[in-house]
Amino acid sequence: MAPYESDDTRDAEKAGDPHARRRKAARYVVPVAVVGVAAATIGLVPALADSGDPDLPKITAQQLIEKIAKSDVEQLSGTVRISTDLGLPDLGGLADGLVSGGGKGGDGSSADPSAKLTELASGTHTLRVATDGPDRQKISLIESAAEYSIVHNGKDLWGYDSKSDEVYHSTVPQQGKEHRDQAPATPKDFADEALKSVDDTTSVTVDGTARVAGRDAYRLVVKPRHASGTTVGVISVAVDAKTGMPLKFTLTPASGGAAVVDAGFTRVSFAEPAASTFRFTPPKGAKVTEGEHAAAGEHSLPSGGFPKGLLPSPGLAGGGTAKDGMKVLGTGWNSIATFDTGARGGIPSSSGQGALSGFLGSLGDQVSGTFGKGTVFSTRLINALITDDGKVYAGAVTKDALVKAANAAQ
Repeated sequence: MAPYESDDTRDAEKAGDPHARRRKAARYVVPVAVVGVAAATIGLVPALADSGDPDLPKITAQQLIEKIAKSDVEQLSGTVRISTDLGLPDLGGLADGLVSGGGKGGDGSSADPSAKLTELASGTHTLRVATDGPDRQKISLIESAAEYSIVHNGKDLWGYDSKSDEVYHSTVPQQGKEHRDQAPATPKDFADEALKSVDDTTSVTVDGTARVAGRDAYRLVVKPRHASGTTVGVISVAVDAKTGMPLKFTLTPASGGAAVVDAGFTRVSFAEPAASTFRFTPPKGAKVTEGEHAAAGEHSLPSGGFPKGLLPSPGLAGGGTAKDGMKVLGTGWNSIATFDTGARGGIPSSSGQGALSGFLGSLGDQVSGTFGKGTVFSTRLINALITDDGKVYAGAVTKDALVKAANAAQ
């Protein structure tokens, strides 16, 4: 675990404040490669703040971080606006096939959550979310003339795609509070992950106040003190002044321009949702696919969020797994995840999609060094280098940083 220190804490220590302290957090590294990088940053896109900054009591960055950590909202409902702009080329249905295996989940249903929610890898989307404790959540993706919903109620997990009139059903262990946060989803989930990424090279400050979804909030700003090597520019989190729950999360790249990812509520209520919200009966005539019994945490919907299966495991899209396990090179904002796919001869294929290797290679930049040769796939945030001997280096770092890491690993 790497320590981080906010600007407020540094000032307090210089002033001799005996209560000033350093908080430690683990560095969060996104292990991604090829087209799968898009799925790893799904869910990070917020709503526009209301006009007018509220007058709130002064608070330090350390106090605001502690307020977030103590926040334990069990019940909420609302609307979330999600936008993702990684700068990926428009591959149409091809991208869906690479990430989700042809648009259908492992059980062959378009209603399988692991297939459907990969659509959130790009563009702007609107979702309705509701949660009532760790065992009852619902999320609905609103589309043009269609809707896709996931409902988790006790041991039952349902997915329904109104466009295809297909239903997916599986059973899951009742989570209990200890299993609540299995996968990041809402602004709070992503804020928690972002706060794990800071270390002593990080600036953490409070930058005024805001109105988000009709609620008073503080603005917490997290950014690298030295931007060399990292693609991360600024992370801004709007924190609800009353509950401590993050309402909005925005990540801007070091290259500038529009936010790469932005996640936030346009409407939110902390009242108990109606019990009927979490009831589901398959429509008459709908095709129902029974999935396998899910393990604890798999397909869970923490805090109204996305199933764990949506986020790619280390390896290539389509189910590739790391042969020798993942390692982390470097520290802080320049951390790089690396693993060996076991494949040789360039871009590995997966799920029988070897014919796509040449096409995928044309989307990347060819590089070379003492490590040999390889291909770098770039987005506005996450970059990944795949070497010809099957090794992968990925992180929120520049192409040059990846090549340097691959050279040093020889």
